[in-house]
Amino acid sequence: MKNLIVVFGLFVLISCNSTQEELPPPNILWITSEDNSPFAGCYGDEFATTPNMDALAAEGFLYTHAYANVPVCAPARNTILTGIYATAGGHQHMRSYYDKSDLIQPYPRMLRGAGYYCTNNVKEDYNINPDQNQDFWDESSNQAHYKNRPEGKPFFAVFNTTISHESSIHQSTPTEELRHRPEDVTLPPYHPDTPEMRHDWAQYYDKIEDMDKRIGELLQELEESGQAENTIVFYYGDHGGVLARSKRYVYETGTRVPFIVRIPEKYKHLYPTEQPGSEVNRLISFVDLVPTVLSLIGEEIPEYLQGKAFLGEQKTEDPEYAFMFRGRMDERYDMSRSARDNQYRYIRNYIPYRVYGQFLEYLWRAPSIQSWEAAYKAGECNEIQSIFWNTKPAEELYDTENDPWEVNNLADDPQYEDVLKRMRAATKDWMLEIKDSGFIPEAELIDRTEGTTTYDYMRESGLELNDLIDGANLASDPQRGDIPFLTEMLNEDEAAIRYWGATGLLILGQEAEEAVEALKSALADSSPNVKVVAAEALYQLGYKEEGLRALYEVLETPNSFARTHALNAIDSIEDEAAATQQAVLDMIGMVGDFNRQHYDLRAAKGLLTKWNVDPMDHGYDMNW
Repeated sequence: MKNLIVVFGLFVLISCNSTQEELPPPNILWITSEDNSPFAGCYGDEFATTPNMDALAAEGFLYTHAYANVPVCAPARNTILTGIYATAGGHQHMRSYYDKSDLIQPYPRMLRGAGYYCTNNVKEDYNINPDQNQDFWDESSNQAHYKNRPEGKPFFAVFNTTISHESSIHQSTPTEELRHRPEDVTLPPYHPDTPEMRHDWAQYYDKIEDMDKRIGELLQELEESGQAENTIVFYYGDHGGVLARSKRYVYETGTRVPFIVRIPEKYKHLYPTEQPGSEVNRLISFVDLVPTVLSLIGEEIPEYLQGKAFLGEQKTEDPEYAFMFRGRMDERYDMSRSARDNQYRYIRNYIPYRVYGQFLEYLWRAPSIQSWEAAYKAGECNEIQSIFWNTKPAEELYDTENDPWEVNNLADDPQYEDVLKRMRAATKDWMLEIKDSGFIPEAELIDRTEGTTTYDYMRESGLELNDLIDGANLASDPQRGDIPFLTEMLNEDEAAIRYWGATGLLILGQEAEEAVEALKSALADSSPNVKVVAAEALYQLGYKEEGLRALYEVLETPNSFARTHALNAIDSIEDEAAATQQAVLDMIGMVGDFNRQHYDLRAAKGLLTKWNVDPMDHGYDMNW
């Protein structure tokens, strides 16, 4: 009898394996939306109207800890496209158009090589040199559709909806036309209670509802095609958003996204848990998408990929952390790195001397942030609401599961010292592992990677990244006793080390008086980034003429991102002298091409607006 049971069990096992082997490769449909956090009923948001997301979650698997690796679209899409962190390839800045390494293959090419018909409808925005953005897809346009595939071919199709994009709140809908009432909005604790803030939140929820309707249309279209039972569906947002302190910031509100996967029953061997309708608590992020798709279709995962498969035969053990980053956001420089485990979020701010709420032209188009800034200037914000307008601490730590809006920074609380040290170390290990290029300032990196790519440079140049990160960690949280070390850093051969040495002295402010001569010497540095930081430090120490002269010189350099860096410094020191205004106007005339993608021009336009100077009075039409 026992032998019969064993034989029967083997028969069943063989039959199951045979059935799986005979299954056709699954189609894969990605539905993506822009600039939205998990504001959906299936995520417990009772204010949201999302019947289609909710239904998809009931039929599929809802990921509770899914993250964009960067809280803004182009670098996030770069990470998805390449399967490596954008910081590893030098594509972390929003936007940038640098070359991609030939080693890094975009995932649509991999899927096409595996026999898939691949379409993208419609946004690309991959943050790479447009000349390299060729022949990724069988079709990429607003007409691209899986229905156009050759008969018998499996498909991989992306449909992106822009309905909930940040721009959707730039023009206010009349209040009487809103479906979600402003008075019913529950505001985050960091937002002041202004009419504009309530209105933008309500309008945003209307846009989420509209976006949800589009998801339903795409799912219905799949049903009508007869391919639903053969298709694995992914839905996710491209990063968090969209009101101020979400998009562009490495908090939950900027990085956590809705993420749902529906797997047909015939592919139930791929289920992440036993039953559809379940929540999955595994930490996942966008860098995991390429290995996951390759795992689902049975293709080998290239070793260079930096994520981990969370579905399929090559699924890995659950990771301990998800990692995130922030670089330049349009015309404003900033730099942060972040780690998230199942309870806590750690953030390291490498440019803490800049306020969170740096003016950014596109962000300031929303009435809500304008009202927030006005309330702060009028003294109407409480302590939590005022933090956004202050400079940053070097480190932040949040018990995110119990403090979901991340307003109680625990980094200085002795009770959490072990957590802080653990996550600080994990973040550094990750940066070393991926060879994070962000510790080299952008203008400097452009100059030294001419003829190669950042990804290849970081692996072939012999750069001592560990020393560079240690220097940046010291510089971003300096003490007066560190001045000898910071001054010594100004004499190093490596320009990026010199940059961080100058940064530490800038952060120390008046305490760095003993380093004045070293900073003056740095004004002649061959790296414009070192020159800019030293100039700002000297200006703050009272050596205004020397500092301004150096900044004017950088405005004349051919590197547009060196000029952008200098303009950030000019804005920070708030110098409105006639000579400064003329130097900025001269730079505008030198650039000539009034393209809003010139971030030096965008920074210059912001300064002119601040100074109440009309560029049209000087012959410059900058009404983009």
